[in-house]
Amino acid sequence: MNQQQLFEQIQKKRSFLCVGLDTDIRRIPKYLTDTSDPVFVFNKEIIDATHEYAVAYKPNIAFYESLGWKGWESLEKTIVYLKSKYPEIFVIADAKRGDIGNTSNLYARAFFDHLDFDAVTVAPYMGEDSVKPFMTYPGKWVIVLALTSNKGAFDFQFLKDAESGDLLFESVLRKSQGWGTIENMMYVVGATKAEKLREIRGIVPAHFLLVPGVGAQGGSLKEVAENGMNSKCGLLVNSSRGIIYASNDVDFAEKACDAAKNVQLEMEQLLIEAQLV
Repeated sequence: MNQQQLFEQIQKKRSFLCVGLDTDIRRIPKYLTDTSDPVFVFNKEIIDATHEYAVAYKPNIAFYESLGWKGWESLEKTIVYLKSKYPEIFVIADAKRGDIGNTSNLYARAFFDHLDFDAVTVAPYMGEDSVKPFMTYPGKWVIVLALTSNKGAFDFQFLKDAESGDLLFESVLRKSQGWGTIENMMYVVGATKAEKLREIRGIVPAHFLLVPGVGAQGGSLKEVAENGMNSKCGLLVNSSRGIIYASNDVDFAEKACDAAKNVQLEMEQLLIEAQLV
């Protein structure tokens, strides 16, 4: 999927919602534990209930790794289901990988060749050679961590370079643009740092941004759109817990649908105000 195709999906669904499939087996409805694969059954129900309102899904790999091989099996079944039933939807592996080139090659092979994700999140701390292997796959995307939504972001990401005056996350944005293009690279920018989005747009005006932190983490969708939207929307805003755990009872899929629709309606209004639909 290229940038224009992603924008067309946003226009078609009048939404830039990414649903995070952070599926914790301890939080899903208890009756699902009687099924042969409760994590997959939960994911399938969530996907079927919310696909009308979402342009992307983002499984956080930790939730699947924590279950050992069964978790990987649930993840693979989830991706196969998405790709076969809803092939127009963009699927992100929230893996935050990043290692020496040889190891990154294998990570890329796992997520792009084997699991057929459209994108993977990557930590840039080890530099260009740790990121470039992910960019050798035509039609696939790398999503570079730039400014995250957690409190610990202030430990390193706001450190200032004495010579350039750039904060560390600004240096990441400037340097990494030479590694890829607007057609194969996005950036993670947390919604809880929405006031920084305007200056981030000054550095990366045309790239898509994956924005976590709306909903349970307290980020404002309106502020994100006002400061971060560009001429092709340029935003994938993620909501996980606020949608998938809207209920922990038999009506969980119905409540997830309602929660996703409410977010989509707000996004639709923001797209209308920006004259993008």
